Amino acid sequence: MKLLTYKYEDTEKIGILDPSETYILPLGQFGIFSRTMNELIDSPDDLKKLEAADLEGAAERVLYSEVVTCAPIPCPKQDIICLGINYMAHAEESARFKKEAFGGERPYAVYFSKRVNEAAGSGWDIPSHSDITKQLDYEAELAVIIGKDTKNVQPEDAGDYIFGYTVLNDISARELQIRHKQWYFGKSLEGSTLMGPWIVTKDELEFPPKRRITSTVNGELRQDSNTELLIFSIQHVISELSMGMTLKAGTIISMGTPAGVGMGMEPPTFLKAGDVVECWIEGIGALTNRIAD
Repeated sequence: MKLLTYKYEDTEKIGILDPSETYILPLGQFGIFSRTMNELIDSPDDLKKLEAADLEGAAERVLYSEVVTCAPIPCPKQDIICLGINYMAHAEESARFKKEAFGGERPYAVYFSKRVNEAAGSGWDIPSHSDITKQLDYEAELAVIIGKDTKNVQPEDAGDYIFGYTVLNDISARELQIRHKQWYFGKSLEGSTLMGPWIVTKDELEFPPKRRITSTVNGELRQDSNTELLIFSIQHVISELSMGMTLKAGTIISMGTPAGVGMGMEPPTFLKAGDVVECWIEGIGALTNRIAD
């Protein structure tokens, strides 16, 4: 099931994308009263109604081409939890860009948070922030949405706590990221969290997902990898974090990006006004955004 947040006639709603990806089925017609994705994830009653919904018999349909697609969770409850350098090839290119030695070992996961007031959806413009950065970069990532409060979970049980998956583009201002040592500022500029185009519920993919992940800039393939190459798996991350904190329902965990980002190119090549970035994950979808002028 593909669940999305969208604007139609100036009203923000949540719905299901039909299998043809032609129509959106608004959830209200199924007796579901949640108004946002966060409310839906938090509502066991509405989730049961969703499972029982007669999608083929849905009377209310909206053309997907006529809506504005929002991030599936436009306003996360908390900062997004991100994994740094969680693909080995990206760890190598990151060390090369920073002119650091890379020993080939990654014994512990690198966690950081990304502030987001409002996440941008597919089709939205990305602010260039050209007044404070000349090194704006893209990062295609698999994002995991937690489905229920998660505490002290063993790795083998981690899949039971997942609601679904989406694509995330972790836009990064590299010189700010490096200058301030910790990455919070360089990762958290307004408009730098892109998500979408929807959430694919966990039952649609194998666990853990082993899916091709790519990014292109102006049609040129930049990143091309597979989520099975994560250094620290989804199971490991959920279990490790839950041993020290409660992961609330609706928490977003972005699993890191593979090699091929702009800072890893020779010479480094960063985003500029007018560039179009597409991040795609097999079985989920494509997230497409343009750098604003």
